[in-house]
Amino acid sequence: MTWNPHITVATVVEQDGRFLMVEEKDDKRAVFNQPAGHLDEGESMLEAAVRETLEESAWHITLTAYLGVTLYRAPNTVTYLRHCFVGRPERHDPALTLDEGIIAAHWLSIDEIMAESFPARSPMVIRAVTDYLNGIRLPLDSVNHYL
Repeated sequence: MTWNPHITVATVVEQDGRFLMVEEKDDKRAVFNQPAGHLDEGESMLEAAVRETLEESAWHITLTAYLGVTLYRAPNTVTYLRHCFVGRPERHDPALTLDEGIIAAHWLSIDEIMAESFPARSPMVIRAVTDYLNGIRLPLDSVNHYL
């Protein structure tokens, strides 16, 4: 059996003290995540982060920093290698249809996100916000692409 971790990207987007989160279906329950998704063949991780944010939230963003990478083995035994970025919101396009499985995009306060009852999709969601709040910012050119 070949081990194939899923390479994903996510973007922390903050505006006026609120964070862009997507409410999505995970099995039969609603959970919250940063705009996130899989890297497509032929695209850079930066391109994937911008694309996934737009597809899942209808927000156009500009990436400003790299938060880092997290390796996570989910309860279903799938391993994720998640590259997380920081994005600045530019404009919303309400005419766009959100990706399948996305219920809605929300701007949530840090108190809502850090509440014990907050239904985060995985521990990576809280970790990304915590890293952001702790001031972690790596330059975007620390993510190299040789496509």
